[in-house]
Amino acid sequence: MTELHDGGAATLAALPSGLSVTVRVPATSANLGPGYDSLGLAVQLFDTVTVETLDSGALEFTLAGEGTDSVPRDGSHLVIRSLESALAQLGYRHQGLHLSAENVIPHGRGLGSSAAAVVAAALAANGLVPEEARRGLDWALQFTSELEGHPDNVAPAIFGALALSWQDGAAFHSARAEVHADVTPVVAIPDFELSTELARTLLPAQVDHHDAAMNSGRAALLVAALTSQPELLVPATRDYLHQDYRATAMQPSAELIAALRERGHAAVVSGAGPTVMTLTRSAEEAREVEEFINRRQSAGVSWRVLRPAVDREGAKVEVHPR
Repeated sequence: MTELHDGGAATLAALPSGLSVTVRVPATSANLGPGYDSLGLAVQLFDTVTVETLDSGALEFTLAGEGTDSVPRDGSHLVIRSLESALAQLGYRHQGLHLSAENVIPHGRGLGSSAAAVVAAALAANGLVPEEARRGLDWALQFTSELEGHPDNVAPAIFGALALSWQDGAAFHSARAEVHADVTPVVAIPDFELSTELARTLLPAQVDHHDAAMNSGRAALLVAALTSQPELLVPATRDYLHQDYRATAMQPSAELIAALRERGHAAVVSGAGPTVMTLTRSAEEAREVEEFINRRQSAGVSWRVLRPAVDREGAKVEVHPR
């Protein structure tokens, strides 16, 4: 993640007190097998953030839900840091904030919790500044991709559905694609975390040319499978770039994925893991996957199994009247 900055607070216009905005952001699953750092899917698990400006100079917090026992309640909170940086880009600063957050997205599980935080912050900042200073969603994509270092989670969080993202020089871009109505994600969230930073250290600096070519073919096939031919999801989700290298850091996830794929289900690591996402092709298959995972519950690791629908709308912003 790139360094956040305040843009030189002395030159920034101060926001008045009493402004308020609420942002609801979906969870996201990046990579989806072979779409490493380029494909991401939005699903209907939502974090909701409300920010109100104060004139007291204080930072106040009302936090509930996932991760709230461990996140900081000061200026180092990711939403606060990201919001201050976004405000600075827009030419403004706050004089105090009240942050209210209801977190549903699990932290450290590969479902885009940090992406949701920076997207919520960017869109909240954009809603707090005067209308003439506001930017479009392309600005939000660029800003949040720079903070995250890649667009694969922030793009579906902003736009919804399936996001196909890429980088061109310093610029980040994304194209939105509709997901076939029969595709039903099933997520199995384990009771342990895995940091994205650790997961990235397990990847090799170079990969075999054959593996790269094979992965390109599967990533292209995955777009077709998700949008129009879900019967191809099992072969389309075969990855050659990252999952096998990361298996040692999340052995229970790797074993579950192998067991599901042996039974003909399109199971992948969600993001950097350790959550397992299975892209099923019907409600019947989704039930079968849920039942199979629930039968594997053990003393060693427990799985929380959810069936969140694909989110087709992306982040929602409500600017409250004064």
